[in-house]
Amino acid sequence: MAAEPLVLVIDDETGSRESMAIAIEKAGIAVRTFDDARKALEYLEENGSPRLAVCDLRMPGLDGLGFLQEVRSRGLDLGVLLVTGFGSIESAVEAMRVGADDYLTKPVDLYELRKRVSTHLDKRRLAEKVEELQGELDKRYGFESIIGHSAAMEALFEQMRLVAPTRSSVLIVGESGTGKELVAHALHRASPRREERFLAINCGAIPSDILESELFGHERGSFTGAIGRKIGKFELAHRGTLFLDEISELYPELQVKLLRVLEERRVMRVGGSELIDVDFRLVAATNRDLEKEIAEGRFREDLFYRLKVVTLQIPPLRRRAEDIPLIAEHYLRLFCKEHGRSAKRLGREAVAAIQAYAWPGNVRELKNAMESIVVFHRGETVEPADLPAEIRAALGLEGRPAEPPSPARAAVPAAGAGAKTMADIEREAILATLEATGGRRVEAARKLEIGLRTLQRKLKEYKDEGYLEE
Repeated sequence: MAAEPLVLVIDDETGSRESMAIAIEKAGIAVRTFDDARKALEYLEENGSPRLAVCDLRMPGLDGLGFLQEVRSRGLDLGVLLVTGFGSIESAVEAMRVGADDYLTKPVDLYELRKRVSTHLDKRRLAEKVEELQGELDKRYGFESIIGHSAAMEALFEQMRLVAPTRSSVLIVGESGTGKELVAHALHRASPRREERFLAINCGAIPSDILESELFGHERGSFTGAIGRKIGKFELAHRGTLFLDEISELYPELQVKLLRVLEERRVMRVGGSELIDVDFRLVAATNRDLEKEIAEGRFREDLFYRLKVVTLQIPPLRRRAEDIPLIAEHYLRLFCKEHGRSAKRLGREAVAAIQAYAWPGNVRELKNAMESIVVFHRGETVEPADLPAEIRAALGLEGRPAEPPSPARAAVPAAGAGAKTMADIEREAILATLEATGGRRVEAARKLEIGLRTLQRKLKEYKDEGYLEE
């Protein structure tokens, strides 16, 4: 099967068109040629794979400038290199102003053409790689990484959407294992600071005598063992986001210093004499009742009110049981892929069981349970007897066959047992739209309101998974 063309060569002169195509192909680049710019546009509407068009400026019918304008007006993701005669250089320069990527004059230096085309494609590959990595970051740390369709989670997502673009400090409250750092990451990824650093520090995991240096930094010789200057997290998070987990574990003296930083937006390194301006967004998290900590004298009231400009409460897993099958299915797929296991699904009784369990460790515990199942279970369908021993014991399932689920639980669709996952729904929508547009990827992407690169990536996945024929 021939490689999809990366470059289109459009020229009504046969000799010129063929010589440019041959020159580009010598660089190992797939090319498709057209003698008519309108035919090239039709091809682009049906197949968005080309990255660059080398187009003659002077042609009958639709000329190079008209082709460029059509490409830009239709929102096609295509670079355009115009080829012009010496007397038309002013037109080429004007074309550059309205969106052409480059131009060459005739007679075309084929070596220079090959060099320009290769440089352009290298830049595009780099840009696409950056976009892909950005997408991976969004997938890992964006809103879509937080799974849940319950009313409680939808309310949380709406609060996050409103809060993320602002500069306000945020206090995230939730039990251990609910995903507080994931929420903090998502806020950062959806904020204007997303291109800057996200730094996290667990206030409860670092000894108090070291934590101050971690946050503020220190100068050489400021204490025994300070053999060099250290830049603290406040400085490193400049223009980005600083996440302080387990904020309730800050000892009193450091609470005072943190309050001063939040009010003045300046820090001084330990052993230093210079105040340093810092601009960071603070996101703090706790699994404790800070008002109770205040009442018992362990947390400063003034710092509490400075932190809780915006408070986000993450519901525990037991209060959103309808999300449990979705999360479990997600981690089953993830760990089956990671450990090279065949696909598994939750049986109806297993779904009822995991929804009945209290999950004191919340999402973290559920994640670990699914990985344990993937590692030890060899069958395709997960039954209650396949759940970790502590879960079976808590549900009274240890040592006896699993009982049929109650009618209320049985009404919940089992993941993979006739119920459609979000991935299934997405795939069906994409393939149906592609069919409705006659295979025209650009139009399909426009109707789906997704990027063309995203659509192409999805279609490749569907081919690899056997949902789409070559």
